[in-house]
Amino acid sequence: MTDLQEYVDVWWHSVNDLISLAEELTAEEWERPTDLPGWDVRAVLSHIAHLEGVLGGGPQEQAEVPELSHVSGPMGQFTEIGVITRRDTRPAEIVDQIRRYTAARHDDLTATPPTDAAAPAPGLFGAIGWSTGLLLRNRPLDVWMHEQDVRRATGRPGNLDTPGARHSATYLLESLGFVLGKRAGAAPGTTLLVYVEGHPPTAVTVNSSGRGEVLAEEPSEPTVTLRMDRETFLLLAGGRRPAAAEHVTVEGDRDLAARVLAGLAVTP
Repeated sequence: MTDLQEYVDVWWHSVNDLISLAEELTAEEWERPTDLPGWDVRAVLSHIAHLEGVLGGGPQEQAEVPELSHVSGPMGQFTEIGVITRRDTRPAEIVDQIRRYTAARHDDLTATPPTDAAAPAPGLFGAIGWSTGLLLRNRPLDVWMHEQDVRRATGRPGNLDTPGARHSATYLLESLGFVLGKRAGAAPGTTLLVYVEGHPPTAVTVNSSGRGEVLAEEPSEPTVTLRMDRETFLLLAGGRRPAAAEHVTVEGDRDLAARVLAGLAVTP
């Protein structure tokens, strides 16, 4: 099985989990705030419907995005469009849009499986420089992270050991070199070892150019070691709940650990 097919399969599994969850929600739960500033459950699911519609043959959506404290940059404005256009849409219709658009996209990907990860992604995503591989890898991350946003908002914890959960954590662990070298400003030669439950240990260092890079082996005496469960890591790396850092076990340079943990959020 190719990596691209694996991404498609993980995305499809995550989509179905999200739809099943959305179908359980009460009218009151659709209005509950999430960990994402300015977004309630309706906004999260509207965003998913919008992006999957872009990929699954939905109509082009346009909206005037006002100045909002939680919206910044062109991408932030784009992702807000689907929220605005669905303010008065019935929850059942939003769920049905997700179901229809993702089914159409899945049918296309099944009929013509992607084979070239470097090929430009279709439509808008290709226009902003994304490859097919990047798009297919990002979609299960986005869907699963937003499923968790809805679960936390509505008191429905779970699905922390699904294909989407494992994919998301593995993907975000790749950012540790950037976090150590760029965000935490660690000196060359500094080493970081991170244990996330359910994943192989990840070791990174800062090279002589000041860039973070992955180490092939665990350092015998890392500058700092962090241990946490998968949910804690994803809350931090996903920028959802910085306070989750209190559940991290720290060994070594505690000041550096604090800087690493403060800089872990690499996706909105």
